[in-house]
Amino acid sequence: MSGFVRGPLAPSTGAQWPLSIDDVEIHGGPFGRWQRINREHSIPLGLEQMERSGAVPNLRLAAGEGEGTFQGYRFQDSDLYKQLEAVAWEQCRLPGDAYPAFIAESAALLARAQRPDGYLNSHYQMVKPDLIYQELEYSHEMYCAGHLFQAAVAAARAGCGEELLAVARRFADHLVQRFLRDGDDGIDGHPEVETALVELYRLTRERSYLELAAKLIDNRGKGLIADKGMGPLYAQDHLPVREAGTAVGHAVRQLYLEAGIVDVYLETGDESLLECSVRRWEDLVATKTAITGGHGSRHDGEAFGERYELPPDRSYNESCAAIASIHWNWRLLLATGHGRYADLIERTLYNAFAASTSADGTRFFYVNPLQRRADLFEDAYLGRRREWFACACCPPNIMRLISSLGHYVATADAEGLSVHQYMPGTIRAGGVTLDVETDYPWDGRVRFTVRETPGGAWTLKLRIPAWSPPGALTPDDNGYTRIRRDWEPGETFTIDLDLTPRLVLPHRRIDALRGCAAIERGPLVYCFEQIDQEAGLDDLALVPGTRLRAVERDLPGVGRTVLIEAEAVRLPPAPPGEPPYAATTATTATTASGDLRDHAPATATAVPYYQWDNRDGGLMRVWIPLV
Repeated sequence: MSGFVRGPLAPSTGAQWPLSIDDVEIHGGPFGRWQRINREHSIPLGLEQMERSGAVPNLRLAAGEGEGTFQGYRFQDSDLYKQLEAVAWEQCRLPGDAYPAFIAESAALLARAQRPDGYLNSHYQMVKPDLIYQELEYSHEMYCAGHLFQAAVAAARAGCGEELLAVARRFADHLVQRFLRDGDDGIDGHPEVETALVELYRLTRERSYLELAAKLIDNRGKGLIADKGMGPLYAQDHLPVREAGTAVGHAVRQLYLEAGIVDVYLETGDESLLECSVRRWEDLVATKTAITGGHGSRHDGEAFGERYELPPDRSYNESCAAIASIHWNWRLLLATGHGRYADLIERTLYNAFAASTSADGTRFFYVNPLQRRADLFEDAYLGRRREWFACACCPPNIMRLISSLGHYVATADAEGLSVHQYMPGTIRAGGVTLDVETDYPWDGRVRFTVRETPGGAWTLKLRIPAWSPPGALTPDDNGYTRIRRDWEPGETFTIDLDLTPRLVLPHRRIDALRGCAAIERGPLVYCFEQIDQEAGLDDLALVPGTRLRAVERDLPGVGRTVLIEAEAVRLPPAPPGEPPYAATTATTATTASGDLRDHAPATATAVPYYQWDNRDGGLMRVWIPLV
């Protein structure tokens, strides 16, 4: 399949075959709207920031052009590479003239900045030329190279990246010479190059790229990353990947590493790599994943915490971690065909990832907490969404995923077509053209119409989300209902997913969430914002057995939504200066909230989590106390 897919991933083998970006058109719904806003607002903003942030000026300096000093972080080049990838996938989706010109201009600049031996990193060329590859534990040199490779693959598959691919291959050949053939066992403290090298191999069939990716993965856990105070867990260097049983350390690093591990499995058939990655996935989903699909419980080290360490207010849930999680789960889905990976993609896509961007596409979250307090200290990475960041890894990463989103909707296999995510639009694969009509996620009905078919019997497989009772549609062991027949043009099939609102309780071991509940409807996790609560939010609690009512609205600053109203009470406000702790007796300990009749009744109104922070910027919480 590698030579035919115009998208981020084109594995040689697998249980499912990905489709090209232009094989899937998203016509509406929240993500159709987001793709339009991404093209009209987010990407133009990103292109402007490439100059303002120093990403492009730094490379001019490395090319011996321009004046000034290096700006930003040592990994500043990667912002441009992610922006290039976003532009390339957007060119696949909706071709035009402006994006190929930007890719060509950027490629020419990169070629001028690149050293004769193929090395390319503006920070180390300009600031630390004597320390190239001497600080791999935190230099991000291979990390930046990986994003360059992915940008080059995207541009090549978009039909406008010949010079960019040449730059990328010179750098990849340089890495192969040093770290594969010359025997240097160094590995970058931030994984990313592994998955990128595999994709570059898939495009070019240069096997040394795959071999280097495999070596870098095999070298992890051997103490080859210098410890500069963060410890081996931070960079996943504590155990060889086949022995590690749980996700640890910096969340984005772990998740990009997992994507590379599954990629190498898909090209080599090394079952031990798939087995260890699935083992960590199962542990991660059970013990270290936020209800939104977010990852990272600690601001310190942007890291995973211990099992069941899932605080709402101090959850980190970096936007880049949501993207890396989708990358990993997509590879696991292609490798195994199992719907549980599509379930987690959906949860992450509609919640942790969708919350990353404002409704107008011009402001972004770096961190995605599940609670915001009134006295939150607001800095550059906390508080409200911001137009850009000094460390701007997230915004262009968001843009590249949105531009390539069609790639993650459906797949093909020898039996027919599988639909994993439900969005209104058109899917084309293997002579089949399938129209999808739906108002998802606001409505659970999804109608499929076969517009074209190659003739003969083929199977349409539709994922039944784990949150939806199967009803008349019984899913198979992989979570899909299967309809096999000799389809005729104009023939339809409809599924109805149950969008009844659900009250969700946390696992008993999640200490930070005991006594609380959250609300879900379909794929959406909900939150409570101060602006919607007449009784205030600090002292609001849901009552036992509360009835949940869905109400469709159009909110200023948000747009279309479905709110959930729940029966609640307002607890007495805490008197000023009241101690945070008070002694009690065994008799009264279980009735600390008092009789419900002592509390004023109230209505708690919840909005989809992804739509929060588009209005007043006040208090918010996903998990709310139960009385």
